[in-house]
Amino acid sequence: MIERVAIVGVGLIGGSLALAWKERHPSLHITGFDRPEVLEAAQSRGILDETAHTLPQALERADVVVLAVPLAAMEIVLTNAVPHLKPGAIVTDVGSVKVPIMSAATRQLGADHVFVGGHPMAGAEQSGLSNADGFLFENATYVLCPSHKTDAVAYGMLVELVEATGARVLAMDAEQHDRVAACVSHLPQLVATTLMDVVARRSHVDAAVLELAAGGFRDMTRIASSPFALWASILEANYSEVTQALDELMAALLNVRTHITMGDYTELAPVFDRARAVRETIPKDFKGFLQPLADVYVYAEDQPGVLAHITGSLFACGINIKDLALLKIREGTGGAFRVSFKDEATADAAVVALNEAGCRAHRLK
Repeated sequence: MIERVAIVGVGLIGGSLALAWKERHPSLHITGFDRPEVLEAAQSRGILDETAHTLPQALERADVVVLAVPLAAMEIVLTNAVPHLKPGAIVTDVGSVKVPIMSAATRQLGADHVFVGGHPMAGAEQSGLSNADGFLFENATYVLCPSHKTDAVAYGMLVELVEATGARVLAMDAEQHDRVAACVSHLPQLVATTLMDVVARRSHVDAAVLELAAGGFRDMTRIASSPFALWASILEANYSEVTQALDELMAALLNVRTHITMGDYTELAPVFDRARAVRETIPKDFKGFLQPLADVYVYAEDQPGVLAHITGSLFACGINIKDLALLKIREGTGGAFRVSFKDEATADAAVVALNEAGCRAHRLK
């Protein structure tokens, strides 16, 4: 059984993992290793059971070691960690690119240890322990990359540990992960950043540009707030897949530009139709790309305590909420919540419970 976990790097992801495990797996002993000021802050929040001021001290008794350091430091930290791992230890990471770290682990780890690459598909624009959140992984996809040599029992224990954060595990090989991540994570970052940069330069000429940058533009460029220091190492590590994705995007944009230049606007219809059709197949109800949750929509009046009444009514019936979002609200009139559940049967039971409690709840069929 996994009893002791060492987290190397107690930042946004490492700290959030620790918080999630403290909430859902309180018997788990968590040791953290980071800079002294980070460890002090973690202790003040009650995130860790133990702090280690040297890497060997952190690893010597750990059943599972989580490498939650920046991608650029991942391989050297792994190298330094290997001599201090206890026999049978499971090592995983949280890096955004998997092939380089998986290759390094294959070279460096012996038969006594298991390495499983990991990538939680969750995060925030702001990094650091101060932004750590125990609910960061709730309903998020957490990719694990076992190899054909991975011990099945060890992998199963790691899956259970990851699922204890509220995340959903998706197994992929490292090459597939990096190829997919280039399209759905790395390319969007470059698009958002570049688009924001174009608009920023235009705003120097016409200040009204930013005044009109409303909801859709803000949604599309939200991730442009991410720091370059984080992305530089990601783009370097996944260079070949990112450039391939960029080539495909530039070819598609050039095709659109050609139709507009030639006045062939009707030729753009299939592009819009295909984009809309595929976009509508993407699950809207969780942070990732596995099977969607089951939604219930609840009308809420604009008055104190209405959310507590909704959640309390479900709690009284033993119904667990997997996700909750405020869709819209107008002062004085009310709004609507989308409450998500693990499956159709639970959602149907929630509708009954909420309506019996005096709420207006329904499902979209």
